[in-house]
Amino acid sequence: MKSSAQAVIIGGGISGACTAYYLAKKGVKDIVLLEKDYICSGATGRSAAGIRQQWGTEMNCIISKHSYQVLENLAEELDYPYDVEFKQGGYLLMAATDKEARQFKKNVALQNSLGIESEILTPQEARKIVPFLNTDPLILCTFHQKDGHLNPFHTTQAYIQAARRLGVDIYTSTEVIGIDVENNRVSRVKTNQGDIVTDTVVNTAGGWSQQVAAMVGVKLPLYSKRHQILITEPAEPVLKPMCISFSMNMYCQQLPHGGFVMGRGDEDEPEDLRMTSGWRFLEDTVKTVTFMLPPLKNVRILRQWAGLYNMSPDKQPIYGPVDEVAGFYIAAGFSGHGFMFGPSTGLILAEYILGEELSLPVKDLTLNRFKEGHLIVEPSVV
Repeated sequence: MKSSAQAVIIGGGISGACTAYYLAKKGVKDIVLLEKDYICSGATGRSAAGIRQQWGTEMNCIISKHSYQVLENLAEELDYPYDVEFKQGGYLLMAATDKEARQFKKNVALQNSLGIESEILTPQEARKIVPFLNTDPLILCTFHQKDGHLNPFHTTQAYIQAARRLGVDIYTSTEVIGIDVENNRVSRVKTNQGDIVTDTVVNTAGGWSQQVAAMVGVKLPLYSKRHQILITEPAEPVLKPMCISFSMNMYCQQLPHGGFVMGRGDEDEPEDLRMTSGWRFLEDTVKTVTFMLPPLKNVRILRQWAGLYNMSPDKQPIYGPVDEVAGFYIAAGFSGHGFMFGPSTGLILAEYILGEELSLPVKDLTLNRFKEGHLIVEPSVV
């Protein structure tokens, strides 16, 4: 293993992979990426891997729109020989309360003003897209055709392989056990495979980002919690969009191979690093999804699993440097939308590290917003 580097990136998910690629693309020649397990072993590989541009804040609309524009032509840009399986069946967002319907109308007006061609649908119009949708609880829906889903493993590997070609050294099964700080600047990353001298460390450790930050004495106002998901046996293609409801706490998407992926959040989940599976999730998810999409009651479940949502107080990520320790950068607290922000995250961090002007409007997403009480709440998160 190398003993020194210009920059060390901690975490081998989509955020770390994209950061490594964009840093190398901008000319940084000596980059190391560390992953304690295998690439995509954390939240990225355990996610539903949806991509949407339908958000309730201008900032998130712009971030996700940029990511979408990159991902739409990703294989060509990165010279990746395989299909990243970008299925653009759209996102159908379903409003079941008056409050949610009012918010969705505001969201669509905002999205349209930013060039995102989402639209408001009546429940009856939504059934033209999903003919077997139960519209009884619905007030209205919104839809954007260009939203969709990618294969998270292929997407991340595309960035990893491109980063390697640009000279990035990638070490898996390499756990960070400490970070030295000298004169208020990072100086060394300690791992179970040896030490790396560096003056730039990037924390893209997902659910473990708080622990990594604590190694340099920085306390992040984040917590991690289990988010469960399941997949069914393959079936004939019948569901094009991702169907999602915040108020009913559900999402469901049919993958290219035919299986249905579905999940929900749970406010009662404890703040810890468990990634076990529970029976209550299975029961609650099946009950809600089959109520809204009745034919799915005849499809058999294959398996369920869990990953970690790394949550922030305003459900927005932390981007950029920290005041306390020079050379320490963060991309964490994505609250469930880290995968779809991946390309934007990589670009943002590369620009921060190199002192460039930011291409995207994220200057208010630094750690300082929590000290200043300037939270930017995203209303559209499941």
